[in-house]
Amino acid sequence: MEQRRIAEYTRKTKETDIYLSFDLDGRGDAKADTGIGFFDHMLDGFARHGLFDLNVKVTGDLVVDCHHTIEDTGIVLGNAIKKAVGDKKGIKRFGSCMLPMDETLVLCAVDLSGRPYLSFDAEFTTDRVGYMDTEMVKEFFYAISYSAGMNLHLKVITGGNNHHMIEAMFKAFAKALDEATIIDPRITDILSTKGSL
Repeated sequence: MEQRRIAEYTRKTKETDIYLSFDLDGRGDAKADTGIGFFDHMLDGFARHGLFDLNVKVTGDLVVDCHHTIEDTGIVLGNAIKKAVGDKKGIKRFGSCMLPMDETLVLCAVDLSGRPYLSFDAEFTTDRVGYMDTEMVKEFFYAISYSAGMNLHLKVITGGNNHHMIEAMFKAFAKALDEATIIDPRITDILSTKGSL
């Protein structure tokens, strides 16, 4: 049996105190406690649909707003993904998902290239969903892409309800990341003409 790809990460600043554990080879179990109910719901969906085990506890300066809590969680999750993936030997590297959620359709594509880049195409019609600012969705995925060193494209093809749009983005990202991190026995080294990622 292959060794499980697990990472733990902590980050403490004057704005946030975060503990996160992440298992790429999990079953979709999640415990998310960020102080932001809707964000917890999104993280739960990410873990469940990517079949990742995720445990995250965040104490943030929510008296200010949700910005630091969400952005810093993205930084920590990105670092944990990078650590769990390891040397990238044998992984498929690329993953994509076109995910429907009722009236909404979202496309996500991932390349674990080591080169960070985010392309984000979504327009929200409300400022908030629950206690999460909709503008923080982009900030969260930006933080993940840069701390994990991944090329990440997210596009809302058909919009609609803002809750559905955001939830579809988190689920599509989960499915794309799961595909990209699958170990393919046909890939005996690192999937790159350079020999490294």
